Amino acid sequence: MEKKEYQNVIYRKASPLDAPSLPIMRQVRYEGLRPERSILKKGTVFIDGGIPLNCDILWERDVGVKLRDGVMIYIDIFRPPESAKIPAILSWSPYGKHIPQDPPIGVPKQRVSGLQKFEGPDPAYWCNHGYAIINVDTRGAFSSEGDIHFWGKVDALDGKDVIEWLATQDWCNGKIGISGNSWLAIAQWFISAENPPHLAAIAPWEGLSNLYREDVLRGGIPNIGFNELIISSMRGKNYIEDIPAMVERYPFINDYWDDKSARLENINLPAYIVASWTNDLHTFGTLEGFRRISSKEKWLRIHNTHEWPDYYTPENVEDLRRFFDRYLKGINNGWENTPKIRLSVLDPGGKDIINRVETEWPLARTNYQKLYLDASTGKLSFNPIAQESSIKYRSDDGKGEAKFTIRFDKDIELTGYFNLKLWVEADGSNDMDIFVVVQKLDAQGNLLTSSTGIGQYQGPNGRLRVSHRELDSEKSTPWLPYHTHKREKLLRAGEIVSCEIPLWPTGMIWHKGEQLRILIAGYNPIAFHIPGIPGPITRNKGYHIIYTGGKYDSHLLIPVVS
Repeated sequence: MEKKEYQNVIYRKASPLDAPSLPIMRQVRYEGLRPERSILKKGTVFIDGGIPLNCDILWERDVGVKLRDGVMIYIDIFRPPESAKIPAILSWSPYGKHIPQDPPIGVPKQRVSGLQKFEGPDPAYWCNHGYAIINVDTRGAFSSEGDIHFWGKVDALDGKDVIEWLATQDWCNGKIGISGNSWLAIAQWFISAENPPHLAAIAPWEGLSNLYREDVLRGGIPNIGFNELIISSMRGKNYIEDIPAMVERYPFINDYWDDKSARLENINLPAYIVASWTNDLHTFGTLEGFRRISSKEKWLRIHNTHEWPDYYTPENVEDLRRFFDRYLKGINNGWENTPKIRLSVLDPGGKDIINRVETEWPLARTNYQKLYLDASTGKLSFNPIAQESSIKYRSDDGKGEAKFTIRFDKDIELTGYFNLKLWVEADGSNDMDIFVVVQKLDAQGNLLTSSTGIGQYQGPNGRLRVSHRELDSEKSTPWLPYHTHKREKLLRAGEIVSCEIPLWPTGMIWHKGEQLRILIAGYNPIAFHIPGIPGPITRNKGYHIIYTGGKYDSHLLIPVVS
């Protein structure tokens, strides 16, 4: 594998331009640079079963935009022909702008035209409503010059450059928005933190905001399988930032990883943010985005499906248009009266609550309560456990685990953040990688899951490398511990230590007679939603011992909502 190093960052050679795309991206073959202008006629159908165009569209293909350092990147502009001044919506990623594309998995073909970039807005819809859609091949992608970056300062400033260039075009009204999910959402946190003067609104639809903490080193445990898949899909003439190599080089947070953490507090513009409880990668970071951005004009919707079908559902597209109409066109359409928060509460085995109106996140009426672990019985209790006991499991056989359950005697809703405090010992090692998931069981003890249309969701989960247990006391709260990840504190033989493991938030209902089970394991019990992705790289060997009762107040903090 050809590599290079520049300013202490490792890069690997990008895949060739003619390499096949990932099956999930469903792209046609890349044809190379073809700068041209053409009119796509009303009624044209681009993919079998796709929607026909509702209006003529001017397609300006492979328009070169020179960035601040002289690098040339290429964009496609879709806009109504001979239109008056209109706003533009940016679709920002290195995934490829060539068309036509089938929709992502789970999205019916009749909901798109094929002009949409992977995970981005469909020009067929937006041009018909008086918008320009800008599909970008970011720095290093396909024929764009330079090397591909995984977000950070360089990519963010590139986005700012393109936004300010767009604002100068004679067809543009000077108002730019950004839309899309996954990478296209993540980029929004970074670009908008640079405060481009002509960026008027953002709509991040499920996207992490901290690469270290939420993906490749979550809990301090290397997890590069999905990142390797993404890197393998990146095509270009030069190089791509080698995140797996950087994980190996820098296992602790430093300036490099700080650059991969969005400066959310810098964001102070209207934002329509969409999340779900069920996403492998994006749940925590999306909610952090809503919680921490400085904007007073921000809205959050938490749905109960998957980001792809949700993004292209017609009523959600209409909802997004109302937001952009207000802030990119200045239409007084009453958008400000939209509830600040609309959330779903999952009820596996029952009926989910959809779009429940709330006024803040986390919910102010949350009553955090402790469920104490009892190793002698395998039970959870709202009352402290007097008797000390312990339980052990094999940590390195791919199946070692400990389970603790409680049966509820009344209906209970848990919506918010969970935190597991454990007293632990490593028998046969100087470190421990611990994985945790909270599950819902029916009255007979059968696991109940929620279907997202793409996979199955068990419940909130967390993980921690125990040598990374050190907390930042200023940033930590009882419901959300914040690990420093600045150094490791290895365990001595026979040493018993306490650690806190944050679980990603959820909203879920348990009915009377149903059970909550917490599963603690030396392996990752949550399968990634794309089959075949290698799991986290653990240090585990020997046995994990969990201590409960008495001075060992091991407990799960749960967010009880009245």
